[in-house]
Amino acid sequence: MQATLLSIFGLALLGTLHAQDSIPVQADFQQDKLTGRWYSIGLASNSNWFKEKRHLMKMCTTIISTTAEGNLEVTSTYPKGDQCVTRNSLYTKTEQPGRFSYTSPRWGSKHNIHVVETNYEEYALVATQISKSTGSSTMVLLYSRTKELSPERLEMFTQFSREQGLTDDEILILPQTDKCMADAA
Repeated sequence: MQATLLSIFGLALLGTLHAQDSIPVQADFQQDKLTGRWYSIGLASNSNWFKEKRHLMKMCTTIISTTAEGNLEVTSTYPKGDQCVTRNSLYTKTEQPGRFSYTSPRWGSKHNIHVVETNYEEYALVATQISKSTGSSTMVLLYSRTKELSPERLEMFTQFSREQGLTDDEILILPQTDKCMADAA
């Protein structure tokens, strides 16, 4: 019985590691070019949180800067009700350029972040594997330097999200808003 449980755990761990390795990372990633202001254009996730809040979500701004240690300081400002909420996250660099880790102090979840594809001047596609005590989930974000992206970029985001196992009802092009856009520093 114990050997069977160990085998199942080993296969589950191997599957998790394989899923993380199957997410590509931008070739020749140049972290300094990723810094600056971005707009969140698309969000896809199979988390319960996303399913519960999906109908409330709107576009937000994200400012990315590099710390002295070479990590990323990620500051997102988004509308929540009639307020603007700002959330700061520190993405710790890993040995692989374009891949970062983050642990949520609020939820204790561990995030394995991949900058999948970017041309730095127009869009960035970011995929995150999230692990917490209640299970794991996948999140895909599409960032843009402007509030709009071409239909081709939106389709690329949708297609990549589907390739990560997300269904169409787990993929959202965020509604545009002017709320909280000027507040983001």
